[in-house]
Amino acid sequence: MKIMNGNSLSSRLFAAAMILGLAACNTNQSKPEAETAPLKAASKAPEPVVESKPVPESKPVCKEEGKSKTKGGKTKSKAVAPLDCVPASATAATPVVPSASAAGHYDLSKNKPVTDSTKVEAGQGTQVKGLNDWQGEISGLPAANSRFTRLKIGMSQQQVTDIVGQPTDQGAYVTGKAFIPFYFGSDKTRWEMTYKGQGRLIFSNQAGFGSGHYLTWIIHNANESGYR
Repeated sequence: MKIMNGNSLSSRLFAAAMILGLAACNTNQSKPEAETAPLKAASKAPEPVVESKPVPESKPVCKEEGKSKTKGGKTKSKAVAPLDCVPASATAATPVVPSASAAGHYDLSKNKPVTDSTKVEAGQGTQVKGLNDWQGEISGLPAANSRFTRLKIGMSQQQVTDIVGQPTDQGAYVTGKAFIPFYFGSDKTRWEMTYKGQGRLIFSNQAGFGSGHYLTWIIHNANESGYR
């Protein structure tokens, strides 16, 4: 039996270790990389920003400068810092033209009685607003049981005669507006109806080239003779 020396045994053991190491490397295959982690949930799209407009604040009414008296009796104006305010004149209420009620009555409390219809002037009565935005005037105070109280400014001639009947006298005349060049507005011509013991009704022509006339002036006069 042949005895192996120490160097030969060590060499063989080393070689065997190398062979085992290589075999282990071949069998230990590299593992595939893990799949990537799922992406984070997409962030929500930002909601549209609506720019809110500031609500305008109501401005205070401007105050007048204060005044104070000194010991000498002289009036001294007290300076007031300017404010972002609205002038007092701008807050004044716009005068409202009275209109007819459902019954056709107007407030004539400020009118004075008329005794002579030929001397009545425009502007002395009550300014009113009637049908279809017609502006008109009512002068005097109604006579007892007057049929004129059933009328409204803006009525046509036919509507008026259907209510109060035929006049005692009637006729037409022109106004100064008829002589204005290129004027095509209303009230160039008028039609007047007189009613004995009632008063007078004045109709104005409509704007443009129409031939219709509409009630624009009621003159109450219990002493009306009925003739123009």
